[in-house]
Amino acid sequence: MKWSGVFPAATTQFSQDLSVDLGATQQVLDNLINDGVHGLVIMGTCGENNSLEPDEKIRVLEAAHEVIAGRVPYFVGVSEVTTPRAVAFARQAARVGADALMVLPAMVYVPKPHELEHHFKQVAAASDLPIMLYNNPTAYRVNIEMDVLARLAECSTIQAIKESSADTRRYTDVANAFGNRFVIMAGLDDVAFEGLLLGAEGWISGLTSAFPKESVALVEALQRKDLEMALRIYRWFMPLLHLDADHDLVQSIKLAEQIMGRGSERVRLPRLPLEGARRDAVTRMVETAAANRPF
Repeated sequence: MKWSGVFPAATTQFSQDLSVDLGATQQVLDNLINDGVHGLVIMGTCGENNSLEPDEKIRVLEAAHEVIAGRVPYFVGVSEVTTPRAVAFARQAARVGADALMVLPAMVYVPKPHELEHHFKQVAAASDLPIMLYNNPTAYRVNIEMDVLARLAECSTIQAIKESSADTRRYTDVANAFGNRFVIMAGLDDVAFEGLLLGAEGWISGLTSAFPKESVALVEALQRKDLEMALRIYRWFMPLLHLDADHDLVQSIKLAEQIMGRGSERVRLPRLPLEGARRDAVTRMVETAAANRPF
């Protein structure tokens, strides 16, 4: 698994009756690959993992595997209410042919450190797939602390961390504690630049779904140490990147996709499409960004 570059957290597309639109989902993935992204995340937060039924998840995964066809690596979100369900889905993902897993804490329940560790170890034991842990204390109310990471380091398949806390000190703390044992991926859009400067190997991005070429250009500018270009792109992008830190990020990103002609804003309940002043504000941000691209 090559943990580097831009990996958009791709959206799952729905028909007007809110059934899964596999064809439209495949088109979204194909367009992102053609626009130069380095990999894909299937059924993460933006893919509305927890709004999909178990059989739908498998169909989406199979459709993604078919259209990606080995052109870029991809990993799939493992986000379940219980550990046994997470284990079962990890095994199914391995059978379909996923390249790696992005494993979240069990949903709803806030675990104690030893429970979090046990959950991750059980999922890791379910397959031989490489695993990226998803650390998002704001959304999931649990932080993967250093002592938990120390005990998880014995699991050879746990290779990476998606760091979605706003605390950029984590990048240095993890590196100081573990050297290069864990690859770190920047996971919160509006601190991605900082994360990449501090040692993240890549960026798992929400807003890339609407502006993929600019996202790739930002990472590539940093890789060649062109800070002037990277800052120009980042400052242009920042109003939109802030959306990734809001609770309605999925609706905002899907609306941005729709405005840019890259997908539909339809979302599954309990989410509803943006409306009123919020919708107007996001629309203005996207249209302003599109009219003032940085290159």
